[in-house]
Amino acid sequence: MIRWTGEAEPGRPWWWEAVAPEATADGLPDHCDVLVIGAGYTGLSAAIAAHDSGAKVVVVEAGVPGEGASSRNGGMVGAHPRLSWDKMAAAFGAEVADALLAEAAPALEWARDFIAHETIDCDFQQTGRVQLAYTAAHFEGQKRLAEKVRAKSRVKVELLEREALGREIDTGLYHGGILFPEHGAVHPAKYHRGMLDAVRRRGVPVVSHARVEAMERDGTRHVARTPKGRIRADKVVLATNGYTTRPFAWHAKRVFPLPSYIIATEELPENLIGHLAPGRRMMVETRARHSYFRVSPDGKRILFGGRAAMRDVPLHVAAARQRQTMVEVWPELEEARLSHVWSGYTGFSFAQMPHVGQRDGISFAMGFSGSGTVMAPYLGAKAGWLAVGDARAETAYAQTRLPRHVLHLFDRPHFLKAADVVYRHWVDRAEAWQARRR
Repeated sequence: MIRWTGEAEPGRPWWWEAVAPEATADGLPDHCDVLVIGAGYTGLSAAIAAHDSGAKVVVVEAGVPGEGASSRNGGMVGAHPRLSWDKMAAAFGAEVADALLAEAAPALEWARDFIAHETIDCDFQQTGRVQLAYTAAHFEGQKRLAEKVRAKSRVKVELLEREALGREIDTGLYHGGILFPEHGAVHPAKYHRGMLDAVRRRGVPVVSHARVEAMERDGTRHVARTPKGRIRADKVVLATNGYTTRPFAWHAKRVFPLPSYIIATEELPENLIGHLAPGRRMMVETRARHSYFRVSPDGKRILFGGRAAMRDVPLHVAAARQRQTMVEVWPELEEARLSHVWSGYTGFSFAQMPHVGQRDGISFAMGFSGSGTVMAPYLGAKAGWLAVGDARAETAYAQTRLPRHVLHLFDRPHFLKAADVVYRHWVDRAEAWQARRR
């Protein structure tokens, strides 16, 4: 049974206790050079890139800027592709796989420089991130991954044998791990607010409650219809990722919203935090549950996220499942109360990789598949430069794809209901059985 502190209503992210999203009061102009649709990390970064290239930019947001995934994620900073080199080579070719690995270090450097240049106060720390091998087979895969990363990129990696994990995390659950020492952490809501402030400093309007309901063409110009009126634009950047809906059906059929659920514990004793996570790293698992967890920026709580379900479920159900997984990792937290539970949508592609491209004259960056803290702003800038014809738009992520899948025939991902059953009742159980084989 879950015990709650009563600090927050279910659905409110712990991050919002420091910085909650707020609606802007900007009006909608009647025209611009570049219209950016979406005011999350991707859209705000695209707006900065296009503006600084000389374009007159307007950003429209369906709701309140930052209320989506940009203020709901785990705040983990890393740019390493989620797929192995072998899988990327099979999907896109060896040359593209090499380029994607090679771009990881520049993307991470871009993110750090961006935070510094825009003076964004977001609790950034270079904590390092540990990927924890749930099975022995997963650890063998990590060994192959480390070899490819060292050979084909400037990303630093360190393999952690099982006996070495104790310096990072106090648990007997994992078979080993791989450490990315240059990865880091941010407070995601502060990160978004800092980006929004950077856009506003440039005089770029950010229009709240202005969902694009229809797109038309007026000669060579795009016309977007919103509840606040129409706006004409020479170029358009679509930056909606896991929140993409009509009229952008082509994109919605290729990038689907996958919910991620996060819980926060009550404030814990400092010595307990130090015992559970002595390395104070960002931590992720290799199992299909995609658990990720960390110490909060103030050093007082554990934040624990992942796949409690592949579809929308009541938050008390998600919290119970996340708590159960957390206690598997740290049995010492059996009696810890929870203070918050919330969810957000990650934009997953069937290739499990982001893509930057153009469709019907609309530039876009989406499909971050759980790596949006760095890749959304980084590739958002690429999409902004692509819209204005700036050479800095070049990226290996223009060579990936957003494929369709026979299971996803409509705008909404109805297949996730069946996938949720398969993963919870077969995949998770199979991985648990494999993990017990020492």
